Amino acid sequence: MKTKFRFDWFMTGMAVAVLLAWLFPDPGADGGSLQPALVTNLGVATIFFLHGISLSLSALKQGMLQWQQHLLVQSCVFLLFPIIGVSLYFLSSGWLPESLRMGFLFLCALPSTVSTSVALTATAYGNVPIALFSATISSLIGVALTPMWMGIAVDSSQPQGSLSHIVLSLFLLLVIPLIAGQMARHWLGDWGNRNKKLINNVDRIIILFLVYTSFCDSFQMGIWTRYGLHAVVWTVLLSLFLFGLVFFLVELICRSLKLSQADRIAVLFCGTKKSLATGIPMSQVMFSGNPALGLILLPIMVYHPMQLIICGILAGRWAKDYERTVVHSQKTDVDHQIQ
Repeated sequence: MKTKFRFDWFMTGMAVAVLLAWLFPDPGADGGSLQPALVTNLGVATIFFLHGISLSLSALKQGMLQWQQHLLVQSCVFLLFPIIGVSLYFLSSGWLPESLRMGFLFLCALPSTVSTSVALTATAYGNVPIALFSATISSLIGVALTPMWMGIAVDSSQPQGSLSHIVLSLFLLLVIPLIAGQMARHWLGDWGNRNKKLINNVDRIIILFLVYTSFCDSFQMGIWTRYGLHAVVWTVLLSLFLFGLVFFLVELICRSLKLSQADRIAVLFCGTKKSLATGIPMSQVMFSGNPALGLILLPIMVYHPMQLIICGILAGRWAKDYERTVVHSQKTDVDHQIQ
């Protein structure tokens, strides 16, 4: 099975959005003609309303009973990752820009991805019901736990505001639209099932707009002229280190618990990934008004494509191993029947 290169317009779009923010920062900056304060809130709510329409409760029920694996995934996402993130936040004091330190902590506190975790698990012949339930419930848990971890390490007097205000804002902009979308499935469920690609594209376009507005203030106020290449290089190196460390630890835990190969694949893909689709909307609420938002988002924007590339390679390799094992097993069965 040969892996062919596929053009991903969303990845290219993120680079274009940052370029546009550099060239034309005024419309998307605070008080700009695009009215970012209003439009970003509407965009965030729309994303999660569409998620609610797409979310199938019957599919989630298939994986709900395997609670040990779900507990392991959530422990990796909301305990292992944040502990590493908090440690990095304090250890990097003095040699990393404050906003970049906060960005890595934010990355570590985010929930797991949903669609890519499920897709990669399916490609690698892993346990899809586990991946679907664990990744989906992670997004809901993140509404409370992501700001909680940020509050532990970062003084509440800084621009992200009080924990209770953040949780309430996230609940109003993320959870309420998600519930509304789920209720709307009664009328729009069939339409949503037929138009998943359209929903996914609308979701991505809104995220690209949020990326653009997130970087406008940073460029307008000269944040990047102060840090520039230094920040990018450190972000790439630390993202690679972070992924490698977490993947190694999660793999070690899975093997010590003697999980099956299918369960191990689901846990690895869900437990080592972080959601850009959730992180961008969350950042608009948690860091509203922070001129360094672009720098805060840099770690998740680097980590996101990097995790997809690495996990995509692993999924392909594990799929080949599975197919080779199945073919060998079938050949053995045929030989026994002949004998």
